[in-house]
Amino acid sequence: MDYPRMVPGVFHSRPNRFIAHVDIQGQPQVVHVKNTGRCRELLIPGVRVWCQQAENPNRKTQFDLIAVEKGARLINMDSQAPNIAAGQWLAEGGLGPVEQLRAETVHGDSRFDFSFIRNGTPCFLEVKGVTLEENGVCAFPDAPTQRGAKHLRGLIQAAREGYGAYVLFVIQMSDVTCFRPNDRTDPAFADALRAAAAAGVTVLAVDCAVTPDSMTIRQPVPLRLAPLPAPGECATL
Repeated sequence: MDYPRMVPGVFHSRPNRFIAHVDIQGQPQVVHVKNTGRCRELLIPGVRVWCQQAENPNRKTQFDLIAVEKGARLINMDSQAPNIAAGQWLAEGGLGPVEQLRAETVHGDSRFDFSFIRNGTPCFLEVKGVTLEENGVCAFPDAPTQRGAKHLRGLIQAAREGYGAYVLFVIQMSDVTCFRPNDRTDPAFADALRAAAAAGVTVLAVDCAVTPDSMTIRQPVPLRLAPLPAPGECATL
């Protein structure tokens, strides 16, 4: 996916989940933050960020905060980007040929991000965006999420009913070591993810090529689902 009208800025503060104070071209601006997660390890005063200027000149906030530089790493933190990138990836054969690809499909008491038919089997896929990284290890979530665990339970039920069931973790950066559930922050989600994998839900993680004005799914990332890493494997967050 591409972002037109991108400009660099310097982050100063985030008074609430929805807005941030950023200097853009030497002028202080109140910008919309397109991610309601904590992102505390990303939004540090003085870091360089990238913002998209709104098309509508009458909009209350004229910029959206899209990406942030964390050292030498550029991280997309737009919470809408993973679904858009995943839709493109699926349409372009990321899982191989699929038919009847649709977004936002209800099954039981769950609404999944995508449904499709693969190898003759109806399937559901849920997307989770990942921005939390430490020493190359990425984890989800960065805050407790009862909704995320509910989606996993819905996928487990779908798998039991004979559907294909997938959860795709879209890591919004490149060149990472591995992905693991964040046992420290949300042990209930981590346990639900391990239960989903054991029940036949396919767990996938992919990283992304990120530039100031684009994000594209790049390649698979190794999974480490165990509660504690084995000796020599990547450490937990």
